[in-house]
Amino acid sequence: MTEATAVVVRQQIVIEAPVAHAFTVFTERFGAFKPPEHNLLGAPITETVFEPRAGGHIYDRAADGSECRWARVLAYEPPDRVVFSWDISPQWQVETDPGNTSEVEVRFIAETPHRTRVELEHRNLDRHGPGWESVRDGVAHDEGWPLYLARYAALFTQDG
Repeated sequence: MTEATAVVVRQQIVIEAPVAHAFTVFTERFGAFKPPEHNLLGAPITETVFEPRAGGHIYDRAADGSECRWARVLAYEPPDRVVFSWDISPQWQVETDPGNTSEVEVRFIAETPHRTRVELEHRNLDRHGPGWESVRDGVAHDEGWPLYLARYAALFTQDG
């Protein structure tokens, strides 16, 4: 594996929905497919919020009212693309130094008027510093981005 491929994780999925709807579901219903067990808080998550604007955050809110801001929205370009930071360290704690965070770009590409390819690229993983490989391995694992995208795709079959 070359260094260039080692620091990037790519996943893609095809959704039977128009591109604008695919984008809206990803951003407005992020909490409907983010696994609730992916939790950095001390109490169960009651809500995951994706603030739909550059400069916004993605954060979890727990039953006790505590919040965990674990991502910053870096680009918000409906219906084509969204980019957010991954502010979670190799120790699976919130990383407060933006220089030690990676980024996730999600592109929505219309294959037909009613089918969208969703391409996810989690890049710059080496910015997490020592132990960054554990972040890469975690997000690439079946319980990482593949699980998120499978649950995301399931929202379209549930909605009909």
